[in-house]
Amino acid sequence: MNSESMDRNIHVISILHPFSTNMKSTYLVAMMITFLLCTSCHESSIVIPKEFVESVPPKIHSDEWHHLNYTMNDCSVSINNGSLDVKKVVYGNGCEFKLPKGRLIGINKGEWGGSLSYKPDDSTQKTIGIQSGNIKFIFSFQGKIYFLEGSAHLGMRRGALSEIDTTNSIFTTNMVVNFHDAPNAYAIYEDKILIATSENFFVVKNRNHELVFKDAFWSCLYPNSIAVLDEKNVFMGIRGGIVKLDIPAKTMKFYKYIPSTNK
Repeated sequence: MNSESMDRNIHVISILHPFSTNMKSTYLVAMMITFLLCTSCHESSIVIPKEFVESVPPKIHSDEWHHLNYTMNDCSVSINNGSLDVKKVVYGNGCEFKLPKGRLIGINKGEWGGSLSYKPDDSTQKTIGIQSGNIKFIFSFQGKIYFLEGSAHLGMRRGALSEIDTTNSIFTTNMVVNFHDAPNAYAIYEDKILIATSENFFVVKNRNHELVFKDAFWSCLYPNSIAVLDEKNVFMGIRGGIVKLDIPAKTMKFYKYIPSTNK
């Protein structure tokens, strides 16, 4: 084959090959643009409401911390359609979990205690007491039933995550994690349970726990809810504002609630 024929063949191949050098470059550029657009769209969905202004987290027992503690602006967070929603919290003193033939009922009366019990649907059967304690939440996770209980009063804090076995309506409980602090809010994200306590933040996975934030500024600011977009965008509602947590980086930002009329 002479050099002229070889040149023609090379030219034909370069035109017909689907991933020629030029097309490869165009393809890579298109993929990069698509990735950047997707990332941008993901980030832009996280809009902090204008009434919440990024502020320096107050030091515990400082004037600013006391001011937040005295306000009654308890903010609850949730994620709706990929966006952050913040509302005024509505507190209750009990929780329930439906079972096939009855309900688990958790009672939390603060310093006056509480209980966990089972109430059958059949009104001729008696309610079964299971455990005393301040029951905050009852939920299912990975095919099992768990509950969070604990209290914080007069400088004393206690709390735990426990599993409850309901086999054959014989109720037994088993402590999974002792937080030595009162759990106030939780969220399930993928294979993890995220738990905010009175002054700490834990991640529980495979029945093991990691203390992510310790002795945080929200002590006595009453965490009440957790909303998760992803591990880098975890929001927590507290008294006086909201907190944004980045779990992998172990960093946080505080957004203070400032009504628009006061700006």
